[in-house]
Amino acid sequence: MWHIRPYIPSAVLGTLHVVRQPKVDITRNHICRWKAPAPATSAYWGRWSLQSEGPHPSSTRGGPLRALRPHAMWLRFIARQPLRARDLRPRRFCHPSLLLFFSNSLELLSDSQAALADAADRPNYGLAVLRLVAEPSVDEQIRQSAAVNFKNHLKVVTLDKLSQANDYASVNGVLAMINSLFKKFRYQFKTNELLLDLKYCLDNFAKPLLEVFKRTAGFIDQALGSSTANVSVLKGYIESQRLCYSGNDGLALVDELRASVCENISLYMEKEEEIFQKYLGGFVEVVWGLLVVVSNSSSRERLTVTAIKFLTTVSTSVHHTLFARDDILQQICQSIVIPNVMLRDEDEELFEMNYVEFIRRDMEGSDLDTRRRIACELLKGIAMNYKEKVTEKVSAQIQSLLASFAENPAANWKHKDCSIYLVVSLATKKAGGNSVSTDLVDVENFFGSVIVPELRNQDVDGFPMLKAGALKFFTMFRNQISKPVAMALLPDVVRFLISEANVVHSYAASCIEKLLLVRDEGGRARYSAEDVSQFLLALMTNLFNALHKPESEENQYVMKCIMRVLGVANVSREVALPCINGLATVLNRVCENPKNPAFNHYMFESVALLIRRACEQDPSLISAFETSLLPSLQMILSRDVSEFFPYAFQLLAQLVDLNRSPLPGNYMEIFALLLLPDSWKKSGNVPALVLSSPSTDEQGFYVLNTVIENLGYDVISPYISHIWVALFNRLQNHRTVKFIKSLVIFMSLFLVKHGSQNLVSSMNAVQPDVFLTILEQFWIPNLKLITGSIEMKLTSVASTRLICESLSPSDSKLWGKMLDSIVTLLSRPEEDRVKEDLEVPDFGETVGYSATFVHLYNAGRKEEDPLREINDPKQFLVSSLGNLSARSPGAYPRIINENLEPVNQAALFQLCSSYNVTIV
Repeated sequence: MWHIRPYIPSAVLGTLHVVRQPKVDITRNHICRWKAPAPATSAYWGRWSLQSEGPHPSSTRGGPLRALRPHAMWLRFIARQPLRARDLRPRRFCHPSLLLFFSNSLELLSDSQAALADAADRPNYGLAVLRLVAEPSVDEQIRQSAAVNFKNHLKVVTLDKLSQANDYASVNGVLAMINSLFKKFRYQFKTNELLLDLKYCLDNFAKPLLEVFKRTAGFIDQALGSSTANVSVLKGYIESQRLCYSGNDGLALVDELRASVCENISLYMEKEEEIFQKYLGGFVEVVWGLLVVVSNSSSRERLTVTAIKFLTTVSTSVHHTLFARDDILQQICQSIVIPNVMLRDEDEELFEMNYVEFIRRDMEGSDLDTRRRIACELLKGIAMNYKEKVTEKVSAQIQSLLASFAENPAANWKHKDCSIYLVVSLATKKAGGNSVSTDLVDVENFFGSVIVPELRNQDVDGFPMLKAGALKFFTMFRNQISKPVAMALLPDVVRFLISEANVVHSYAASCIEKLLLVRDEGGRARYSAEDVSQFLLALMTNLFNALHKPESEENQYVMKCIMRVLGVANVSREVALPCINGLATVLNRVCENPKNPAFNHYMFESVALLIRRACEQDPSLISAFETSLLPSLQMILSRDVSEFFPYAFQLLAQLVDLNRSPLPGNYMEIFALLLLPDSWKKSGNVPALVLSSPSTDEQGFYVLNTVIENLGYDVISPYISHIWVALFNRLQNHRTVKFIKSLVIFMSLFLVKHGSQNLVSSMNAVQPDVFLTILEQFWIPNLKLITGSIEMKLTSVASTRLICESLSPSDSKLWGKMLDSIVTLLSRPEEDRVKEDLEVPDFGETVGYSATFVHLYNAGRKEEDPLREINDPKQFLVSSLGNLSARSPGAYPRIINENLEPVNQAALFQLCSSYNVTIV
């Protein structure tokens, strides 16, 4: 497979001398890594005729036939093109020769270059190649080879002749190519290099393109101004020149032109409003009239969207008065908004055939370029200046739609759906929260009269789009729905989880999940475990059953609901066991082919939640959980399902934490895998496994800290010198602020667990007096950068013990500077001590693919305080200093005055006063 640069047309750009760059002879080695299949026989390639459409008949048997396969895509492409016979002649020798252009054989390469050089002199060769480059539906490999050949072999392209060309097939080919080049200016970020390219393009293209436009427009105006006979002649000429088609194809082309005009006038409104304003009224009137017609057609999507976008732009500008009249607002609502918001056949098809895309558009806001959404955006734009009028008109339309539904519910159900969609889409989100509000209807009355009947309907599969709209309304306005009303309807929402419609059971799951997140004033959760317990078993049963429905096997909305329910409910043994078995079954299935990262993450979070909440409450469940989970986790490791490695290690760590010594044998088997070198090369395994690299320093120290905290010194002493050597080498060769802070914490933990004497002696055993060097150059200067309450407590206590147990008054400067750093750490707020450190990543470590580590929130360990016996590090500091100074009166006040900053001296004095301690 080729590895191709995404911006292919640069080769064409160079030929047109648009971008000022030296001419480069691009060869196959610069473009791709593709290797042409070796021909079955050397004679096979010789049977290609530059005047024939394919291989010689005698070469279509056995092996040579297989060699034809690389050319099949060219033949299929050529067969699809609606070109005249004379336009296809150059393509006869394009397709085999262009493929051979990338051959690794010098002989074949030479032959192909000679053939292409000969082909370049034939008529329409440049047009054939240009069309290949500009056609987005063509395979990228074909476009790339065509672009390279165009750059290296096409001799002359003169835009000056473009305006005089009568062959509109050639003109359109060049214009299509130019369009593909200019598209980059629409979406790329502004840079000096991009502006230089844009200026050069404008200088070279603006004049010939304008001349083409004027010449074509003048030709059409001249012909239309003549007799009726001339009109027929003009129509025939235009059709022969492929300027347009008749029938539906012709309408589609005209609509594309109209949509492009709408996009351009929208740009004029945004960029050159003063120049454009004298034409604005005429354009608004024309676009308006056009919209009234096309809004009733289901096949003119792009024109409708771009036209409404233009009116929306105008409605939010200083020219909004064009929409101020009541009759205009009435016409907008009745003739533009309602027809475009009303469900269409393609909406129903998307609902049934691609529920994920439907939800993304309908619930997650990716429908910005759809009729329904853009029509509502027009109303929002007008409402910025005429809110009361818009509210009045839309409210009247909603009541009219509901009345129409009431007359014939079966036939007019789309009218009710339209009214629900308008209320939901035009709701405004309150600042600083998830609550929404609307002035169109009274939410409580609308919910009771319009939404509740749909939720109470016992037929969960009848009119599914209407049910989905009702569930969406419940979800959106969940904060306004009182708890008693919501609780009465929750069993009905649970029932919708068994609906066969993927959207319906997805919306039901999302509704329950969002309801459990609602909080009242003060941050208190509105729905508690007791509220959920009433229907917990039925809820979990329906959720897991939904994961067995076609196309919902990896439904992320259902799995997220499972995670949320497990986080709120009191999980009894009767619920926990079916849930862990169900999750293990799902895990085994997705291990075969992980494809939905969101679903996978919610699944592992659900497992972690179930372990934490069920096993902590009932430890007897641990063995049952291990029986269900360990085979799955072992399968992940044995089959090298790399995407799940980080999750598997976190769950294993969680299970190990819950177990008591001795661990079951299964864990020791898995532990053996952790010691394999290959496991440590996968960065996604952090922090359960650790790399010796800047990006994972912190996690490496987690492992070291665990060893230091849990093993006795007699156990680690044979290995401690190796640890110090590794740390000192890293400190010398590639130190970062993060690494130094982690080292200070590690040394502090070592000191409080194994004593200052063992710390000093073990470090100096590696290199004499290295401890004082580390203390002076790294510990003291970086102590003030430590953050986190436990880390601050640990390092301040360790540093206090160090100056009180190991450093003598003779090291007065070192002693004083250490105390100065301790006081800074304890007395100043974090924002005054720590400046944000933006570590520069080592890009060499991230080359290539590896599974990304994703932290499981519910699998995290609770931080344990290694100094639980010390409550207040500030009190520990002044008490220790008081006791120390009492043994050597008069020695320490002088050191403090000489080495502490004045602000820290004042802070230390304040601490002594607070704890009634005196340093003598």
